[in-house]
Amino acid sequence: MINKRPCVILVADSNMAATFRGYFKREAWHLSLGCSPFEINTDVGADLLVDEGGNDPGVYTKGHELLRPYQNSHHRALVVLDCEWDGSPGKDAIVAHITAKLVASGWAEDAVKVIAIDPELENWLWQDKPQVADVLRYKGDKSLRQHLAESGWWPANAAKPTRPKEAAEWVLKQTRQPRSSAIYQKLAEHISIKGCTDTAFAEMHAAFLAWFPLEVAV
Repeated sequence: MINKRPCVILVADSNMAATFRGYFKREAWHLSLGCSPFEINTDVGADLLVDEGGNDPGVYTKGHELLRPYQNSHHRALVVLDCEWDGSPGKDAIVAHITAKLVASGWAEDAVKVIAIDPELENWLWQDKPQVADVLRYKGDKSLRQHLAESGWWPANAAKPTRPKEAAEWVLKQTRQPRSSAIYQKLAEHISIKGCTDTAFAEMHAAFLAWFPLEVAV
């Protein structure tokens, strides 16, 4: 009998993979989620998969095929992709389509979860925290939050920049560093999990709590 692994995670690109790798590198990462710890190997091809085309439409159309071989080796499957891409049918349709395909291919419905981030992954990483400014190498006199507000990227009454990816690219251009997976991994290592207010992140959090409930000593 095969001893199955707890969970396989399929993501759309290398930046998403780096984000998960950074998060799971944190010491006692499960405590910030409030779930039980579970074994996760973030080497690509182990418990973390990246669509070989590195894009969201690829996960949308063939995610179930990429995950089919893992039904024999893993108990659960998490799929993560962005909502915004050419031809995207929108969050609800993305989640329904991929979930239906996974179930039809043999996964149990309660063993799969599809997370569609609206609009993009960067929504998870933006926080009004000095750690974000440090990773992005922002050294301005004003806080990064204020700088982005005055530049039209982050409205004063908004929890996140309205265009999170473009805002990140704009800051990186100013600090003269290319957008890279290493930056995403470093952000995920340092941002506050409790400070992430994104709906899709909350949905993933709920899935981990359901799959790996915290064991309370009697």
